[in-house]
Amino acid sequence: MNGIPLLPRSASTFAPGTDALYLTLAAVSGAIALLVFALIVIFSARYRRGSSAPRGDLPPLIQDEFEIGWTTATLFAFLMVFWWAGANQIYQLLPPSNAMEIHVVAKQWMWKIQHSNGAREINVLHAPVDEPIRLDMTSQDVIHSFAVPDFRIKQDILPGRYVESWFRATKTGTFRLYCTQFCGTAHSGMVGSVVILSKADFAAWLAAQRPEGDLVGQGRAFFVSLGCAGCHTSGGPVHAPDLAGLYGRKVPLSNGTFALVDDAYIRDRILDPQSNPPAGYDPVMPSFKGEVNDDEILALTAYIRSLKPTTGALR
Repeated sequence: MNGIPLLPRSASTFAPGTDALYLTLAAVSGAIALLVFALIVIFSARYRRGSSAPRGDLPPLIQDEFEIGWTTATLFAFLMVFWWAGANQIYQLLPPSNAMEIHVVAKQWMWKIQHSNGAREINVLHAPVDEPIRLDMTSQDVIHSFAVPDFRIKQDILPGRYVESWFRATKTGTFRLYCTQFCGTAHSGMVGSVVILSKADFAAWLAAQRPEGDLVGQGRAFFVSLGCAGCHTSGGPVHAPDLAGLYGRKVPLSNGTFALVDDAYIRDRILDPQSNPPAGYDPVMPSFKGEVNDDEILALTAYIRSLKPTTGALR
């Protein structure tokens, strides 16, 4: 009988730092609780009724120095813990530029996974060990939360928005995936697993899949079928932005502000193009809300991201 472990398995690069912070806070909290308990017992015994202990007030100078010292020490301890926790959280929000991209769409009550080569999974996510994995996630209905306790990651997923998270697994094996945001009557059944394979085994698994074209190819097909190629190509009948090399740049908007062209920006332009269109272009692009789903938007985004400045907008 192994009993109940204090913490889940440590299976990602985030786990050691998160565990160290948690155990430090637990130790400090426990020490303070023991100190307060000991002082209560000592003062109850020393200053009980009938004892000869002096009960006069401390000199004002001693009181002031004690209060100033205690307040200052507490302030510096708080700032240290805040800096430590903040640095740990910021690190988890900044995926490496070379991270492998995997798309996640949450819906009641399942996890829909799609890899860059077009391979799809339901409630299972395969990934290689010792590789940074960036998760581009959105929800089709309500708020969900992608949580893998063994990796020490948890990210709320909001409908109508793209959010990012990432991890680098340090162990192979199967790890439980949970939705930790109450999302409806079958919330408890919205579970899955993350299967971490060696790099060779993952390459073999990925090659064994039979996707209908990779994600960029699917996006290119949608780009043509939806009529986007008629405007967003050189020489098109409509004056529209050239999408080649646009991803990752800041563009001016008609209201005088600037916006970063990322996954969220592309989604907004597809579903609500009349809201703050790019400066210098007529707001003539139609909305595709209700015509494309989240899977198709992911594919279109992957295609637009793949367009390089030296290529045409339609390859």
